[in-house]
Amino acid sequence: MAPKRRIIIDTDPGADDTLAMLLALASSPEDLEILMISVTYGNIPLEGCVRNVVGLFKVLDHEMKWRQAQGKALGFEALRTHKPIVAMGPEHALEDEILMADNFHGADGLHGVHEAHPHLSPEETWKSVFKQDHPTPTEVPSYYQYFTPSKTPAHLEILRILKEEPIDTVSICAVGPLTNLALAAAEDPETFLRVKEVAVMGGAVEVEGNVTPVAEFNTFADAVATARVFALTSPTPSSTMPPVPRPKSTLPAYPEKLSRQLNLSLFPLDITTPHLLNMNHFMDTIKPHLVAESPLALWVNTFMEGIFRQIISMIGDAEEPGLSLHDPLTIWYMLTGSNPEWKLAKNAPEDIRVETAGQWTHGMHVSDRRGRIRADGKVREEIQGDEDGWLSSKRGNRINRYVSSPGYDAFAPYLLARLFE
Repeated sequence: MAPKRRIIIDTDPGADDTLAMLLALASSPEDLEILMISVTYGNIPLEGCVRNVVGLFKVLDHEMKWRQAQGKALGFEALRTHKPIVAMGPEHALEDEILMADNFHGADGLHGVHEAHPHLSPEETWKSVFKQDHPTPTEVPSYYQYFTPSKTPAHLEILRILKEEPIDTVSICAVGPLTNLALAAAEDPETFLRVKEVAVMGGAVEVEGNVTPVAEFNTFADAVATARVFALTSPTPSSTMPPVPRPKSTLPAYPEKLSRQLNLSLFPLDITTPHLLNMNHFMDTIKPHLVAESPLALWVNTFMEGIFRQIISMIGDAEEPGLSLHDPLTIWYMLTGSNPEWKLAKNAPEDIRVETAGQWTHGMHVSDRRGRIRADGKVREEIQGDEDGWLSSKRGNRINRYVSSPGYDAFAPYLLARLFE
C-alpha cells in the first residue's frame, strides 16, 4: 500500500530540525515516505548542517544494532523501508549575508555532540559523496545504506522528483530558510507547482518575532526567498514579489500566466511556540534509555541538555525550561493532518506578505488587520483606493495559516514515544 504522505524535508539542522527528521524516520512506512532531505544553511553554515544529517544516520545505525543486540524492536520503520536522497543546497541567502544562530543551537548546531561523542560522528570522508570536486570513495560506512547522497544541487533534485512523480503526490516540509525552494521555483515554476503542498515553519503573524521584534529566524534568514515562494500562492504572483530592481537580484520574474497556484500551509511561531518539550518530562522519559546505554538516547540527551542550559541562560530558572517544537510540528501535521483538530485561521486563505526592504521590519509577516471585505471577483475584482491590492480578488497572497493542532500538551509525549518506544 502506498504511504499516505510522500515528503521532501528541507532543513538546516539544528536541534528541533533533528527531532523533526527523527520523527519522520520513526514513522510507519504506511504513513510516511521521506523521498529526500534537502539541506540548506541556517542555524549553522551549510557543511555543518550536512554533517548533522549524515551523523543522524550514523547514530540510527548504531541504535538499531544496539536494539537488535538487546532483543528490542528496531523501530524506525520508515527509515528501514524507504531510502531518501540527501542533497546540499546553497551556502547563503539569495541576497543577504549569511545568518547564523549558533548562540542557541551551539557552534555545531547540536551543542557539541560531535566533540562529546566522536564515535557517533560521521567520518570526514562524508564530504566526498556530496561535492563534485571530490572523488566518490570506493568503500563507504554501513550507515550509508540508509540514504543516497547526491552531488546534484538540492533544488534541482527537488525539481527532478516533482517532475518524475505524479502531480499532487509529493509534499514539502520546509523547516529552514526557503532558499532551496525559491531556487527551484525560479528554475522551473511549472514543475515546482506540481507539489501537493508546501508546509512552512516560519514567520510570526500575531505574535512577536524570535530574532527581531517582528521577524522569525527562518524568514529573516532569507526574506526574499520567502516572499518569492509566497508569491506563487497569488492569482497574480507579480503583485507580491520583492520590489525591483534589486542590485543583487539574480532570479528571474515568474511568467505572467501559471497553470495553478501554490498550496502553502503556514506554521508560524503563533502555533509552534506553545508546543513545548519541557525539561522534566524529557529527562524522566530518557533516563531509563540512558541507563540502558541507548546510542540514540545518549546523542539526543547531549544536545537537549545544551538546549535547556541555553534557555535557562536566556530566561532564568524561575520556570521550567522547555524547547518549542517548531520544526517537528510540520511532521506531526503530515502524519495527522486529517485530524479535525488541525484548524485554519477563520478567514483563510489569508493575504500574508513578507517585508523584504524595511530597515526595522525585514522578514516581517504583514497582514491586513483593518477588517475590510475583499472584492468577491464576481461583481468586482478591485476596490477603489486599494492601491496595494489588499482587498483585490486578483492580487495578494493566499496562505493557509494553521492556528490549532490536536493539542499543545499532546505532541511532546507523542514525539518521545515514537523515538524511544
